Amino acid sequence: MNPLIRIATRKSPLALWQAEYVRAQLLDHHPNLAVELVSISTRGDDTIDTSLRKIGGKGLFVKELEAALLDYHADVAVHSLKDMPMILPQGLVLGAICKRADPSDALVSNSFRSLNEMPAGSIIGSSSLRRKCQILAYHPSLVVKDLRGNVNTRLTKLDNGDYDALILASAGLERLKMNHRISDRISSKIVLPAAGQGAVAIESRADDPSTESFLRALHHHDTFRCVTAERSLVRILDGGCHSPVAAFAEHDAITHTIHLRALVGSSDGKKLLSDTLSGPMETPERIGEELAESMLSA
Repeated sequence: MNPLIRIATRKSPLALWQAEYVRAQLLDHHPNLAVELVSISTRGDDTIDTSLRKIGGKGLFVKELEAALLDYHADVAVHSLKDMPMILPQGLVLGAICKRADPSDALVSNSFRSLNEMPAGSIIGSSSLRRKCQILAYHPSLVVKDLRGNVNTRLTKLDNGDYDALILASAGLERLKMNHRISDRISSKIVLPAAGQGAVAIESRADDPSTESFLRALHHHDTFRCVTAERSLVRILDGGCHSPVAAFAEHDAITHTIHLRALVGSSDGKKLLSDTLSGPMETPERIGEELAESMLSA
């Protein structure tokens, strides 16, 4: 009998794409595996008429999947890394981080090709305080209104005229073959991405070395180092402030260094603090911690 790996996943189209991607990668590297998907409803998906901030934050997209792991109903859980809390439950680990896709945010509009084209009073839909604060800092005359739901739900509201534009992750649109909906990939100089944006994470149990051995082939070391720097920064800043945080690290293969950029802002975009730090790729966690401590002191 072939070894079996059960993948816990949310039911949204993007989550299912990610789970199918991981299944295909596992089977490509381990043809004798049997891989099954275990679809699970999460509170974050079921409660779309309330701001995430009011009902518990991003962790609402992963708690039920993590419970399935801890209860041995699944062997791994697949997530968008940017949706994962910075501290994992006891007994769970990040078994693999897949190679990062485009980390940028995208402007999606039926009328405008860039933020610069949008006139004062134009309404942008986004549920992210990080995006809101940076958009308003760049273009203060825009209006950013809360918007929840999966990608298709949000696009329907745009097409119905409820919003003039949306801000969505470029990687998610690419994975759903919706590249044609992207009006502009927003420069990270205007909107710095969320920690882990564009990366698919595979969570597993710490006491399951067999599954971990299968996941090794899917692990991308350069992506892992970059997102480790980002997540260590956010972990510290989350504990010391309650403002929107952005973090993006890039790996320089020539100098073997990581260059980390970070931003903290007020939700209205009127106050922004940004800073950078570079360091050896062998110590990504320390780079994030040092930059976070420097920003907290500022």
